[in-house]
Amino acid sequence: MGTFGRRLLLAVDAKGYGGVDVVTQREWQEAIRRLLEEAAHVAGLDWEQWVTQVGGDSVFAVLPQGASEPGLVDPFMRQLESGLRTFNRNRRDEAWLRLRAAVHFGTASPAANGFEGRAPVEIGRLLDSRVLKAALAAAPEAHLALAVSATVFNDVIGEAYTTIRPQEFREVRIAEKEYAGRAWIRVPGYDVESLDLGAAGPGADGGAGGAAAAAVRPPGTPTAPGDTVVHVINGTVHAPGAVFGISK
Repeated sequence: MGTFGRRLLLAVDAKGYGGVDVVTQREWQEAIRRLLEEAAHVAGLDWEQWVTQVGGDSVFAVLPQGASEPGLVDPFMRQLESGLRTFNRNRRDEAWLRLRAAVHFGTASPAANGFEGRAPVEIGRLLDSRVLKAALAAAPEAHLALAVSATVFNDVIGEAYTTIRPQEFREVRIAEKEYAGRAWIRVPGYDVESLDLGAAGPGADGGAGGAAAAAVRPPGTPTAPGDTVVHVINGTVHAPGAVFGISK
């Protein structure tokens, strides 16, 4: 039987890596590692305890047990974006290092060739999603585009554990390969609601970030008058004497 564990995960990837020359690729690779390490230090996250898998312009990291989720979402990302701006200063536009990043918290356990579990697969889908790529492409002056999973948004940002407001995120629907779910994206320096995300835009993202934030309800909060509560039940229900109906 495998070992069960929930871990905090980070994944980053550079935009346009395959289209730049070898010298720029080398500079980007060196910068990505340095900027991640600097951001971890500023956020109080123990970089030496991170387990990382590097693939040229991409990094997948599993943080140690007890690593701070607010620390990774807030001061880490702020420092990473600041570091990218500094790195890109005075560089020609085509040599800018621009990153997509994703944060997730879920099941991930050590395996023979890295980590196993749902979370490593899910964060990969978030990072490579068309909507996150579209967000960065639609913001030409942005250095970073971030996607966080529903778990991270609801438990960390929606509960005000960061200085980043929920309204700075936009809720989107992601369907990549076998994964389908929702995520929240943020592009520092941009009103993410105004970005054209193409097919992943208003018709598919479930509404504005403000509406998404308003939908976050802490456990135990009473239902407001006029609210409709819908319970979705999968499987067989044993409820002798109960009456089930459909309301239109």
